[in-house]
Amino acid sequence: MATKSAAKGAGTTGGIRIRVRAYESKILDASVKQIMDVASKHDAQIRGPVPLPNEIKKYTVNRSTFIDKDSREQFEIRVHKRLIDIMNPNPKLIESLGTMNLPSGVEVDMKMM
Repeated sequence: MATKSAAKGAGTTGGIRIRVRAYESKILDASVKQIMDVASKHDAQIRGPVPLPNEIKKYTVNRSTFIDKDSREQFEIRVHKRLIDIMNPNPKLIESLGTMNLPSGVEVDMKMM
């Protein structure tokens, strides 16, 4: 059993895992496409984009401040997420990913695997 997990871990070393998050899915998809274009320009192996489950936060608020507790409004915030793995990146690719200009409202987390 230990050899299987060791073989799994050995195949994923030397890569970058990029998690991209945004409130709007269209902006998120455009940003992911931009990241993948930069990675393909530098001849990197790409896995993804893998859509991750949406994070939904719901808030319930009273409509009035003092009376009428039965009257409420409900709001929700949806956070869309994507995951991209880049295998065996070169230093130029890492530098270009770090200096990339993405639209506001897009959060990017890069981790070395």
